[in-house]
Amino acid sequence: MFNFAWPWMFLLLFLPWLVRRLLPPATTISQGVLFAPFISTEQEKPATKRFSRLPLRSVRTWGLLFCWLLLVAAAARPQWLGKETELPETGRNLILAVDVSGSMEIADMGDGRTNRMEVVKQVAGDFIRRREGDRIGLILFGSEAYQQTPLTFDHATVASLLQDTVIGIAGRETAIGDAIGMAIKHLKHLQYAEEDAVLVLLTDGANNAGHVQPRKAAELAAQQKLRIYTIGVGGDPRQVQGFFGMRMINPASDLDEETLQAIADLTGGQYFRAMDKDTLQAIYGQLDELEPTLKGNRVVRPTDELFIWPLGFGLIMSFLLALRWWKMG
Repeated sequence: MFNFAWPWMFLLLFLPWLVRRLLPPATTISQGVLFAPFISTEQEKPATKRFSRLPLRSVRTWGLLFCWLLLVAAAARPQWLGKETELPETGRNLILAVDVSGSMEIADMGDGRTNRMEVVKQVAGDFIRRREGDRIGLILFGSEAYQQTPLTFDHATVASLLQDTVIGIAGRETAIGDAIGMAIKHLKHLQYAEEDAVLVLLTDGANNAGHVQPRKAAELAAQQKLRIYTIGVGGDPRQVQGFFGMRMINPASDLDEETLQAIADLTGGQYFRAMDKDTLQAIYGQLDELEPTLKGNRVVRPTDELFIWPLGFGLIMSFLLALRWWKMG
């Protein structure tokens, strides 16, 4: 649909008429060098030329009026409005921080063949696709923390980048504090309601790298109204056959549950323990209930600005008229 954003600018069409009516006419006085009494009385009088009263039918007048019409039309901002489109309103700002350290290679969360990272990719990927209406961001952390994607409504891209994640891409150690700090930094300049900022941090270890201690980072997160849910992953203690017989091993011995619990408590979140794929799926299901999606849509119409066309034609025509007068002069 065609539309003018500033239709009141068409009042400027009357500006030349007002100038013509309000300003006095320009005059020139011709002084003769020889007095000739036989010349008519009218010619003895000072000659008055009304420059402002140009012949209405002249090419010059019509050209000037058309140029003025084009320039005023450009000032009125002609637009083409596209079809109405529904966009999701901003729901929660949900950031996923996923541990990609070397220990995520351990295969202890199911059939013994699928490692921790693959299980997280499957379950977290489904969680991302369910969060319609939320803006989701992804942080990967190992020895350092990296923002893989900013907060976005493009959930398919976030899920795809999570699926493409390689263990050890951010280092082989675990910088939990830096991951929280990265989330705080990303949210710092955003305007959001107190209940709308959530970080889901998943790890299988303890903080042994980075520049920020996890508890200190959690205190800063609480000040920024960032609620943190922590998930500790790793299998249960089990008996395995060794060289000297059966022995008990704990594949999640490196998991610092005390710190993860403290992070959740300091920020108003909750700590969860995932021993296998089923419990991890149940945890993300609980997160859906604890942080339900804030659904809602707003209607927008894409707008194309068209002022460049009348403006361009008006300037070209003004140049051609000026060139014609210059040649005639």
